[in-house]
Amino acid sequence: MKLMPALPESIFDIGYLIFAIVSGVLLVSSKGRRDVRLMGAAALILGCGDAFHLIPRVLAYWIPGDFTKALGIGKLVTSITMTVFYVLLEYVRTNRFGSKKGCIQTSTKIIWALAVIRIALCLFPQNGWTDANAPVSWGIIRNIPFVVIGIMTVVLWHKDAKDDAGFRFMALAVALSFAFYLPVVVLAHSIPMMGMLMLPKTIMYIWIICMFLQIRKGEEYAD
Repeated sequence: MKLMPALPESIFDIGYLIFAIVSGVLLVSSKGRRDVRLMGAAALILGCGDAFHLIPRVLAYWIPGDFTKALGIGKLVTSITMTVFYVLLEYVRTNRFGSKKGCIQTSTKIIWALAVIRIALCLFPQNGWTDANAPVSWGIIRNIPFVVIGIMTVVLWHKDAKDDAGFRFMALAVALSFAFYLPVVVLAHSIPMMGMLMLPKTIMYIWIICMFLQIRKGEEYAD
């Protein structure tokens, strides 16, 4: 085991998980608006889901053994929870900026449909989650609906939140997270160093959670 990058990556991963989960708990327990509690649910789903992948990754640095299966199952769980995160983010948007009539917006229905397709694709055995050399083709296939969700999220948040002080950079954060994520999906199998892009991708999620916390702080002052 090499101390670099094992030590800094382990510290970063564990710190991120603690931050996401604690932030989620704080937001969920908020007595403010419903959209703030939805932000908490999103942060909790994100942190708990990522833990299934990041904890085995950290353990693999420090404990001898084969973690291929654990890492693969962790990637599967994370793929599903990331999808749920964006569904919840859509509900945050509609609760904060959407119609007051209580109807489900067309965009929400489309994102739900894409999320179900994405999760179904993730469950196909052809993904080879626990294989040391999982097929790249299925990595691309299952991410097609996910990318469409990402594009819709960026467009919708840019349209609705561009004048919102707390969320005006949400579209940018989501766009950058996908920009860092997609090269990993396509190229990491042949260029392992591309996997390092998951670090700035995670930083984008930290940025999003910070926006959630800032909104919660603003709600407290409003009270």
